[in-house]
Amino acid sequence: MKLLLTGISGLLGINFAQEMMDKHEIVGVDRGKLAHAPFKVLKQDLLDPGAVDSILDSTQPEWLINCAALADLEACEDTPDIAKRLNTDLPRRLARSCKARNIPFVHISTDAVFDGEKDGFYTEEDQPNPKGVYAKTKLEGEWAVLTENPKAIVSRVNFYGWSLGGRRSLAEFFFHNLTNNKSMSGFTDVVFCPMLVNDTARVLVKMLQRGLSGLYHLVGPQAMSKYQFGVEIARKFSLHENEISPKSILSAGLTARRSHNLWLSTHKLSTDLGEDLPEFSTGLNEFYAQYQQGYPQKIRSYQHN
Repeated sequence: MKLLLTGISGLLGINFAQEMMDKHEIVGVDRGKLAHAPFKVLKQDLLDPGAVDSILDSTQPEWLINCAALADLEACEDTPDIAKRLNTDLPRRLARSCKARNIPFVHISTDAVFDGEKDGFYTEEDQPNPKGVYAKTKLEGEWAVLTENPKAIVSRVNFYGWSLGGRRSLAEFFFHNLTNNKSMSGFTDVVFCPMLVNDTARVLVKMLQRGLSGLYHLVGPQAMSKYQFGVEIARKFSLHENEISPKSILSAGLTARRSHNLWLSTHKLSTDLGEDLPEFSTGLNEFYAQYQQGYPQKIRSYQHN
């Protein structure tokens, strides 16, 4: 299968490509960060007029996975117009163009569409209530995609892994600080469901193979605080967990508002796939094994020097 990945240099894009390039033909779209990738990369700004149709017509992919986004919450608050263009307008254009060409389309959304005020977990039936510009533009992107292309898959995700720049995931934040003996904080009052990004990629391909459509929660099946997540990273890598200070997000001084509870139910997805989603411990073991095998260095070698 030929897979077209937008946002190929992002955390999901680069790991998705690495995970699938031996089984599928990968074509990535990037604005110029990649120079030595072992798969085809088109240098193109997707926001340019006509770029989406031009790329689809020239590559003729069998699947398209949209990983492109402005995901920096503070940057979204500072530049809401760019956030809207990348998180809402571009997904709408991609969904429309894929429908016109009968190309199965996956759009990556976020758990942050919920306000976190609910006790317990959120299902796909729960009403979103986004807090900041990032969450609002991502929710509007969901609506745009499913309005334009009801057969599309929209996946709300939360993942971690090794990134191109080494600073894109929370796991890397804890790992780098701990290995450099730097103290840091972990939020005790923010609950989320982390999944290893490689597992995210593998599940997305299964969803496409099964012909699923609509809205799904694609996150880890285990909820934990960000503080607990940091402790789990420290223990796996035999680092000093006492360097992580438990802290409330209310004292962090962040501009963009964050939700306290992002515990998402994955029951719908596991039911429709007919299998359980990968456990947190399994993903963490793989994350550690990747480090031992030089995986982070391999990924970073793909970028411009």
